Amino acid sequence: MRRLVRERAKIAKRVVNRSLIAYLNPSHKISEQYRTIRNNIQYAAEGAQVRTLLVTSPEEGDGKSTAAINLAVSMAQRGERVLLIDVNFRNPVLHKIFNTQISPGLSSVLSQQLAFDEAIQETEVEGMDLLTSGLSQGNSADMLDSHRMKELMEKAIQHYDRIVFDCPPVLSAPDTNALVNKCDGVVLLLNCGKTTHGKALEAKQSLSFAGANIIGAILNKKSVR
Repeated sequence: MRRLVRERAKIAKRVVNRSLIAYLNPSHKISEQYRTIRNNIQYAAEGAQVRTLLVTSPEEGDGKSTAAINLAVSMAQRGERVLLIDVNFRNPVLHKIFNTQISPGLSSVLSQQLAFDEAIQETEVEGMDLLTSGLSQGNSADMLDSHRMKELMEKAIQHYDRIVFDCPPVLSAPDTNALVNKCDGVVLLLNCGKTTHGKALEAKQSLSFAGANIIGAILNKKSVR
């Protein structure tokens, strides 16, 4: 039993380390790639400022949360004030990675249980704060498509240079499409060896139909071979 607990702890530590690689090991090749992606996001926007960035993927397990975290970290490392928001009410993970409580969070603010600044949590990454998902309350797609969500984003822009949203997979829930047209840019995370051409195309079409400004895609877990 103790051995099983130790093994699970090791696995959890590896997951956290991989999710925070840009912070824990900034000289690593993967960290450098995230900084390159960070810069390319601005180039892809053709001069327009990408203040609000949404990260999603076609399906679960593609690695979008890891990408969202490390992009946010790389932005903070450039001296920007960054807010990372967990919008995945159905399967939130950011509170686990940052070892904090899930609530209060985004749902607490949208349901007017708490003020925006009261729900924000500092992280160990200098310049980067976190807004967890909070506990799911009712129809999450309606919450993200609400006037309160728009107000929250406007308030966040007043305090931060960048806001990065970790969203649910676009083909799994309507939540993401309720938010995409409110963001300056959308990045689609594709898992090499897992994401099929059909799923990638379906995700792109779904985002485009919802009015997303897709500024690029990240190919995850690609072998150097």
